[in-house]
Amino acid sequence: MRKFIFILLLFLGAAFVYLSFGELESILKTLQHGNIWFVLLAILIQLAWFLMMGLIYRSLYQVLDMEESISRLSLLAASATFVNIVAPTIGMSGMAFFIAHAARKGRSVGKITIVNMLGLFLDYAAFLVILTLGLIVLFRRNDLDPTEIAASAVMFAIATGFGFLLYLGSRSADALGDALAWLARLVNRVAQPFIHRAYLSEERAHEFAHEMADDLKSLPEKYHSLIIPLLYSLGGKALLMCVLVSVFMAFQVPFTAGTIIGGFAIAYLFLIITPTPAGVGIIEGVMPLALSSLRVAWSEAVVITLAYRGITFWIPLAVGAIAFRVLQREKK
Repeated sequence: MRKFIFILLLFLGAAFVYLSFGELESILKTLQHGNIWFVLLAILIQLAWFLMMGLIYRSLYQVLDMEESISRLSLLAASATFVNIVAPTIGMSGMAFFIAHAARKGRSVGKITIVNMLGLFLDYAAFLVILTLGLIVLFRRNDLDPTEIAASAVMFAIATGFGFLLYLGSRSADALGDALAWLARLVNRVAQPFIHRAYLSEERAHEFAHEMADDLKSLPEKYHSLIIPLLYSLGGKALLMCVLVSVFMAFQVPFTAGTIIGGFAIAYLFLIITPTPAGVGIIEGVMPLALSSLRVAWSEAVVITLAYRGITFWIPLAVGAIAFRVLQREKK
């Protein structure tokens, strides 16, 4: 079964690349017209982002009294990114990959789930800081529209939801179990017309909550330990913005700090809330609009978007596929 899943994921990855070949070809042609040194700098920064992801997970492992090497966690994070793209399930595929790897090593599934939930919550919290700055930039330039306000509200609701679940678990396993069971019922109602059976087990939701309860209850005593992973999460966003700066410099397009913050904030916002994998097909349309509203010429905004997406989407996809293969070979 595991071999079948491995082959299926690689097939999905190959199919995704094949179906997106036209876009990939356009991106490569665009990158060829940029300053090669700044393009390489952007790629190097993107690779450093994987190391930052390893640091984030390592700090979260330490919060829950677990140890793992940064290199191994960077590989896991890269693999989870690949799995989330080729099998999009709102980030759950990557979490399942982490959990499966932990189960093979005899680690607590509950602890690994908490690590991933904390990672998502801190990632959203760090991004909300950037998003707030981006909205301020757009407001000052009179470019803030209802779509961006609505998307920001959705982002805030998602972050609040994760935070609320973590808070419930830290107070009561039964309360968390009830909340997870309610979510399971909601998913089952949506899935019932398509699969004609219960997709998620409400009983398992309660069991899962109790598995996580002890570790979640200790979190209020360790809240100060979350400062380090939060700072790492902010560092990850700073690296992605540095990639955008390098792309602007590669194509000699003038920019300001407000342009970088505003453009990145809107692009990353729609990456999170859109249902397509990693915002494919959405960000390519939204980001040029955001940049042009920040006084970047439309033609230059399109070039910047193609180059930025080429580096921040296709390189993680390729690196993630390699990391996934490496981990599968180690398992054998």
